[in-house]
Amino acid sequence: MIKLGMIGMSEGNAHPYSWSAIVNGRFDADEIKKIGYPAVAAYLQANKETLGLPQARVTHVWAQEREIANSIAQAAGIAHISDSLEAMAAEVDAVLLCRDDPENHVAMARPFLDAGVPLFIDKPLVATKADLDWFAAEAGKGRFFMSCSSMRYAGECRAVRQDLPNLGPLQLITAVGKKDWVKYGVHMLEAVFAIVGNCRVVSVTNTGDTGKEIVTLEFEGGLKATLHLFMDIAATFQVSVFGKNAWRMADIKNSYAMFRDNVIEFIRSVEEGTPRIAFEETRRIMQVLIAAQESREAGGNKIMIDVL
Repeated sequence: MIKLGMIGMSEGNAHPYSWSAIVNGRFDADEIKKIGYPAVAAYLQANKETLGLPQARVTHVWAQEREIANSIAQAAGIAHISDSLEAMAAEVDAVLLCRDDPENHVAMARPFLDAGVPLFIDKPLVATKADLDWFAAEAGKGRFFMSCSSMRYAGECRAVRQDLPNLGPLQLITAVGKKDWVKYGVHMLEAVFAIVGNCRVVSVTNTGDTGKEIVTLEFEGGLKATLHLFMDIAATFQVSVFGKNAWRMADIKNSYAMFRDNVIEFIRSVEEGTPRIAFEETRRIMQVLIAAQESREAGGNKIMIDVL
């Protein structure tokens, strides 16, 4: 059995609760509702027959406040609360860093990468070029880490990808989502790549504003995608793909399934001894995420992406 450590939590991100429950096969709905996530309790209840991954267990948890760690432990049946990241690194086989505040990812990843402990880092990996360069150097040293948005595993996107041959040559992709660019733009990017595969973006232009992002991607070969991420719209994550012959839309709603598949893929990575997502895939997505910020800050200038 793989002993997993869980690191929580950042504001608005309930993954430490839900992912621990997915692995451990148990959850305290009242505790999860009490801390403000009734929707998480609801989807865990709706999927309770598929909770639990027999090859792993979350055995340790750490959070910035002991009270938070106690709550996560109670909610998912975690036996041990670690006093520090360094202590956790000595006690587990792998770690889920379930915080989506990328400004803290380097500091929190360092103890585990230095100790050779396999690490999953929640989306987005980074928000700056300096941090991306740091992780690139760590990947160059052969350090074991993996990072993505669970949208990569959305069944709705994979269903559209399966149908791509029927669409004819692709002409346009549009994506619409809610919330901020740094934490949720990565969802949109992963959803697009889940459909079109490992196509390379050559330029990024952001003609929107903060909280009203309108990002245009140009791919090698000329395909274009527009991503619309608005803070004050009704909750949605959707991707439409238009070919010369037909079009399809992925209306992404099954969060539980994609979270579960994400955790399973990390556990498979640990079992196989290597990340199942190549760092260069994550690096290219982070380059696009950062370029969109740079473009907005530069008044909508086109930012070219280095093709690696």
